Amino acid sequence: MSFPLPTEKQARLFWTALTGMAIAIIIALIVALVWGLGRVLHVFAPVIWPLAVAGVVACLLDPVVDFLVRKRVPRVRAILVVFTMALVIVVGLFASVLPQLVVEARDLAATSSQVATQLPARAGRLADHPPKWLPPQLVPLLRTYSENARPFVTNATSVVVIETNAPTPLLELPTSPGVSSFRPFADYATRLLPKFGQWLGQAMGFLGVMFGVIAGLALVPIYAFYFLLEKHGITKQWRDYLPVQDSKFKDELVFVINAINEYLVAFFRGQVLVAMCDGVLYTIGFVLIGLPYAMLIGVMATCLTIIPFLGAITTCISALVIALVAFGDWQHPAMVLGVFAVVQSLEGFVIQPKIMGERVGLHPVTIIVALMVGTTLLGGILGGILAIPLAAVLRVVLARYVWRKKVAT
Repeated sequence: MSFPLPTEKQARLFWTALTGMAIAIIIALIVALVWGLGRVLHVFAPVIWPLAVAGVVACLLDPVVDFLVRKRVPRVRAILVVFTMALVIVVGLFASVLPQLVVEARDLAATSSQVATQLPARAGRLADHPPKWLPPQLVPLLRTYSENARPFVTNATSVVVIETNAPTPLLELPTSPGVSSFRPFADYATRLLPKFGQWLGQAMGFLGVMFGVIAGLALVPIYAFYFLLEKHGITKQWRDYLPVQDSKFKDELVFVINAINEYLVAFFRGQVLVAMCDGVLYTIGFVLIGLPYAMLIGVMATCLTIIPFLGAITTCISALVIALVAFGDWQHPAMVLGVFAVVQSLEGFVIQPKIMGERVGLHPVTIIVALMVGTTLLGGILGGILAIPLAAVLRVVLARYVWRKKVAT
């Protein structure tokens, strides 16, 4: 029994369906690969993050080490000199900045409940008596927020007062002296042991986490030292360790890996330097306008700006909330926006072009989409940090095997 051949329209529809199915399968495989990478990173995070931090440190210090080597300083001695200089700088920064950070963090923690209580009240006053500069569309939103947040704040305050005045005991001991006098000690021990075991498990878990963090921090300089020391050997011989025979495929693989490595080094080295410059500028700007916790916000900006866009937005929102609660006027939030605009302009037109140039070569929309996908699939800050390099990797592959062929045809 023979079937008739499909018509041209049927054949076109059939191949379109197959193409769509193939594209869907490829997208599903990419999503599964990224999701699996996120799970692997979660499991092996204690092993990976010291290596990643050491790699970033080595990228930052490598130009200085190479400069000293070009001046005929032995490489080991150059690395030790650079490590000593970096240690002196870090210790000096911590000695000058850390006390102020501790004071500001303590003050912010002490006044956080007051800030949370004042925000609904201020929003309600703004909604009842809106100033001329407030857009009318925001008045209903402020009134809704004030009405919904006030009961929550009141309940939270009452709970805190109850817990402060009458703390819950570890064990509810009987109040009758006759019963408590003759109750066997084993009864109390039986009731105490589960709570003690739970507390001991939590304490041991916390100690285990702290030990892992301390051990990882101790390994970072060791890893960075050997990365810097073996740089030329790794650069010359890593190709020989690829489990692929010499062929055109191996040449292509080497080219792609080299391109990816250049993107990763350029991104991490440049983004860390950009984040440090932004943190310093934010601190100076917020100090000049008299914003409380200016140094704490600057340090937070230095850490968060490693993730493009999201770090700047988080810093701006935090500074606006603190300015609104601390001063209650529109001038200081406007000055915060002015500082934010100046820093972002300097970053976009001066700092980033000088430090990073076009080496990463990703459009801002591509960066935003990569950040959203990375934080969703990989999860958390680590996903946001890895999203940009992974997008750059995808760009290298597409530029090598897709866009180049289109241009050639």
